Amino acid sequence: MIDILNLTKDFGDFRAVNDVSFSVERGQVLGFLGPNGAGKSTSMKMITGYLRPTSGTALIDGVDICQEPLRAQQCMGYLPEGAPAWPDMTPRQFLDFVTRIRGLDKAAARHAAGRAIEMTELHGVLDQPIDTLSKGFRRRVGLAQAIVHDPDILIMDEPTDGLDPNQKHQVRAAISEMARTKAIIISTHILEEVDAICTRAMIIDRGRVIVEGTPSALAARSAYHGAVVLTATSARADDLAAQLETLTQVRIEREDRGAEAIFRILRDDKSDETAAALFARVQACLEQMSAAIIGLALEAGRLDDVFRDLTRGAGAEASQ
Repeated sequence: MIDILNLTKDFGDFRAVNDVSFSVERGQVLGFLGPNGAGKSTSMKMITGYLRPTSGTALIDGVDICQEPLRAQQCMGYLPEGAPAWPDMTPRQFLDFVTRIRGLDKAAARHAAGRAIEMTELHGVLDQPIDTLSKGFRRRVGLAQAIVHDPDILIMDEPTDGLDPNQKHQVRAAISEMARTKAIIISTHILEEVDAICTRAMIIDRGRVIVEGTPSALAARSAYHGAVVLTATSARADDLAAQLETLTQVRIEREDRGAEAIFRILRDDKSDETAAALFARVQACLEQMSAAIIGLALEAGRLDDVFRDLTRGAGAEASQ
């Protein structure tokens, strides 16, 4: 559905996006990650035809965005950064305007607007001027215009920016539902969002793709992947700590939380032991102290650690 081919964008002597290529199929949600200034928004503006690339192009359902932008944009919904809209319009008027420029007849427009309003829960503010709405509601108006024509492809720049926790949950649920039949790209810096809704994730820094894969595969690059997490009663925490110190080739972290203590047992850098083998060793080590143990589990890894490690400069430089 989406094929990005060697996209590059220069602003004078500054290269904002450098030879970016990837594809997204129907049923996939690609999370586009990166620090501020990494090139995420610039890439999305080129993919949607808002900016012309210096070189490279994007194929939208087989249509070249540089050669036939209007045709490519017909099957696309775009939520830009900041969700711009006419401030003196109401959401009802704005969606009516969008359905008309999308070419829907009156009956189809009413149905489409009603569906978008339902999905974004705009009922209570439909007749208020957009400039009087909160940032969260303005964001939802922007999302409604992106989905009102039920496009096969959705490109969304920070779709939950400014939303409260309940609103974020609602928007993420809507994206997950739409993903069954669409190809979706979302730009985000909220890593929990990647775990919640993305089937793939891509980290970009300094205009270049550093790494991509499933969220779980990226999290597995974390030092915490395969760590044993021990939750215990605080009354026996010191005894457990002393017992854990008998383990070799591990590093132990402790966090006290009132009535509980959390221990993380990580393999050291020289160890080639599997996570399952470490788990079994920890179990055996604590066998006589099971009454003090509340829980024992393996950690999947931490995407935020991977993100920080790869965007501090070393990851970007290694890929060049």
